[in-house]
Amino acid sequence: MALNKTKKWSLTSIRQLLLLLAAGAILLGGCKIRYSFTGASISSDVKTASIQYFQNRANIVSTGLSQYITDALIDKCKAQTSLGIVNGIGDVNFEGEITDYSSRPQSVGVDAQASTNRFTISVKVKFTNSVQPNYSYEQTFSRYEDYDSNSDLSSVEKDLTEKIIDLLVEDIFNKAFVNW
Repeated sequence: MALNKTKKWSLTSIRQLLLLLAAGAILLGGCKIRYSFTGASISSDVKTASIQYFQNRANIVSTGLSQYITDALIDKCKAQTSLGIVNGIGDVNFEGEITDYSSRPQSVGVDAQASTNRFTISVKVKFTNSVQPNYSYEQTFSRYEDYDSNSDLSSVEKDLTEKIIDLLVEDIFNKAFVNW
């Protein structure tokens, strides 16, 4: 003797299930934000990004700095988004210039000599989001690292520049895509 294990659905339970599925489809279909494990939230309508060459307009021009910043921002966008990087103008566009590249005395020791110096890089960025214009911005980002005044800038410049550029690119990226 076989037992009949089929469950009969009532008309009310079928309607409730259909209503639940319809509500879920509407909610999911209406979502326009993509989330990632990096914290970036980018509209699914944004498909491409463009990063223009960052000109060096600082009083002191460091060879290769413009290309370094531009490439670091491209690499960050490639690594942490699924956006296609395009030449020309994308759905989102980064452009800007290096406005400060300097080293100044920071603190004075007992002998009236500087004990630490502050190495600073500032970048003015214009971010344009053509899909969601309210996320566009124009802002100057500045980061620094302090170093011992007994060290010559040329001996620490490469390491400090790399640290500062990493921080600047993180700030620029977060302002554009991590909308907390």
